[in-house]
Amino acid sequence: MPTYDYVCDGCGHAFELFQSMTDSVKKTCPKCGKKKLRRLIGAGGAIVFKGSGFYKTDYRSESYKKGAAADSGGSGDAGKKKDGGASASGGKGSGEG
Repeated sequence: MPTYDYVCDGCGHAFELFQSMTDSVKKTCPKCGKKKLRRLIGAGGAIVFKGSGFYKTDYRSESYKKGAAADSGGSGDAGKKKDGGASASGGKGSGEG
């Protein structure tokens, strides 16, 4: 449900109202009670993220972060595990043939 901006032409009271798109436009000011309320034209119905930033890596688990650091930085343990699995299966294939 979107948030709409309203302003009263009678008293100048401005506020935001969280309402459904199918709800009718409000006409009465909640502060002064006059029927001089109008809805302002907004920037659109886009999602607005407020804060320092939202990134796909913000909510990753610690195990994922450690694995990613091992893959990108020092390929020590992660590279050995991958190579060890490939040579072990290769050894079985050559021993049987």
